[in-house]
Amino acid sequence: MQKQILYIYICCFLPTLVAAQVSQDPVLQPRSIEEVVVTGQFEPISIKNSVYKVRSINQDQIRRRSTTDITTLLNTELGVRFSNDLTLGESDIQLMGMVGQDVKILIDGVPLLDRGATKQSLSQIDLNTVEKIEIVEGPVSVIYGTDALAGVINIITRKQDGIKSRWNLQARLLEETVEQEYTPFTKEGKHNAHLGLDYEHNGWQASATGSRNNFGGWQGDKSGRELTWQPKDQWLGSARLGYAKNNVDTWYRLDYTNEDIYTPGRYNPNNTYIDKNYITRRWTHILQSNWKLSPRWSFNGALSYQDYERETVTKRTNLETQTSELTTGAGEQDIANFNNIFFRGTAQFRPSDVLHFQAGLEYDFERGSGERIHQTPEIQEYAAFLSAEYQPLTWLQIRPGVRFLHNSIYDAPPVIPSINTLIQLSPAFQLRSAYARGFRSPALRELFFTFFDSNHSIRGNENLKAEYSNSFNSYLSYTRVVNDQTHITSSFGGFYNIFENLITTGTDPQDGSVTTYLNLEHFKTTGIVWENSYTHKNLSTTLGFSYLARYNRLNNEFDDTDTFLWTPEVNASVFYDFPSIGMDINLFYKFYGKRPNFEAVIMDDGTVQARATSISSFNQADLSINKRLTNYLTLNGGIRNLLDVKNVTSTATVGESAHSGPATSIPMSFGRSYFLGLQFNISR
Repeated sequence: MQKQILYIYICCFLPTLVAAQVSQDPVLQPRSIEEVVVTGQFEPISIKNSVYKVRSINQDQIRRRSTTDITTLLNTELGVRFSNDLTLGESDIQLMGMVGQDVKILIDGVPLLDRGATKQSLSQIDLNTVEKIEIVEGPVSVIYGTDALAGVINIITRKQDGIKSRWNLQARLLEETVEQEYTPFTKEGKHNAHLGLDYEHNGWQASATGSRNNFGGWQGDKSGRELTWQPKDQWLGSARLGYAKNNVDTWYRLDYTNEDIYTPGRYNPNNTYIDKNYITRRWTHILQSNWKLSPRWSFNGALSYQDYERETVTKRTNLETQTSELTTGAGEQDIANFNNIFFRGTAQFRPSDVLHFQAGLEYDFERGSGERIHQTPEIQEYAAFLSAEYQPLTWLQIRPGVRFLHNSIYDAPPVIPSINTLIQLSPAFQLRSAYARGFRSPALRELFFTFFDSNHSIRGNENLKAEYSNSFNSYLSYTRVVNDQTHITSSFGGFYNIFENLITTGTDPQDGSVTTYLNLEHFKTTGIVWENSYTHKNLSTTLGFSYLARYNRLNNEFDDTDTFLWTPEVNASVFYDFPSIGMDINLFYKFYGKRPNFEAVIMDDGTVQARATSISSFNQADLSINKRLTNYLTLNGGIRNLLDVKNVTSTATVGESAHSGPATSIPMSFGRSYFLGLQFNISR
């Protein structure tokens, strides 16, 4: 199979290569221990000097993973889980025990629009254009506002320096089997094609990229026309124009997404079948500017407009007449549209070497419309925030912050405070401790969504309150640079979060046959995390362990015990470089421990009791190899899901997804797959 793919690539792709001056391929470039981060910072700063605990997935790690799927990139990170909705063909992220609705997704610091709790936007980002990903765990609500209770995931796109005069052309083809299913370039299997062009001259920067991600679905144990995993076809486009010179950096970026998730229906006895298409069209406009007025003053501004459209198309096909027609059932033909305008402006002032201030204003507007959304609701939120970084001693940094906000729809918490500290215990040891109050606005969908058909009875709740949390964390870090070739890092710490007014689904108090959104009284998460890395010459390794717990509110309701349900995780990676032959081998591994839970059960006598359930443990591993063929051409290959995990066992009787049935088997993947790709990069 791999030889077949390689042969097709060589025949189709190599004839297009031309002679030119070329840039050094990124394979085997040295890895720097002093990584610079920007998420939550007043200005770009090294991880070592950040008061936040920031996890960074840099360009070298993205390249080694050899994937265009962001879920594959993140699924071996500690505290990260993905849940799959096979009906809608979507995945949702969980971070440190909290679901996706409490995770803020940013692109270059600007929040991405989603239609509901599921972070669909995360799977609609072109990974070919990403420079790195930064993850900050715990509330960052003072700076980033709503949805950041569990943390933020900031996707940072590639940018030129704007000083040199050069152009750069990148191209990529990546083919992957889906278990044993595969046909070249389309239909069965996974297929990615990418083309990008960058140009910069005298401070001006311009770029344009286009990608196609095609997934042919997977039949699994289904038969006939039905599939276990639904086909998905994505077209992603991006254009960027900017100017960066001296103390000014201004740029405009346009992103477009067209995604079609196709659900083929089974053959019916009357010689018909019903197919569904879930079509997403997304336009994202972002204008940003950074201006350094003097060594003491700087300004940043971000303005975005996002237009998101989700269309449901349902067709019935008659095999006898060979005709198709749109169906007329409730919700079977629907277009939901969401618009968002966002602005954030900040000013940084450094009056002395020991004191740094940041002040900001933020405006967020969202509108929704569609058959399932009551009327055409609008939500406006206004916020102002102030933060300072004070270093009274060379070994101590303190960052207090406060956010003031007002919302046009719901009763938002008026003040959100936080305080972060960084103590330099010695040249090698650092201690970070923080308290933060977080909050999450009720989503427009939770407030106004209404949908009734033969399978659903859902009504929004306009009286929802905002979620808020009190969060504490502390981490001890160790960094040692033995010499130029040997680096050691280690971090150990923990967190404790108390959430109030958590939004979830439940029975409408006014109508027991209707599901609605409700505020829970409280919820808690806690855990410990231990992360280590070791680099020596051509070998790099990481090893991590986490033990995370969620508060068992349901069990407490029945037996009055304050119970936490604990789940362990272990992850590891091994990278080895062969500089003499331009090759690297990379292994990624994660163990997901058993995840206990409780569910409510109605007994024969009509009473309700809590019953213990669990999701079984499983392992995940990927292997990738990158080989530089020339200065401009690199071959990628490997195996995903080495351990061939497809489903994991659950003892629950009801699934967590809105489209779940009995959850005795939870889908995780479509099994072991093989991939092969070519990357082309040329500069002049």
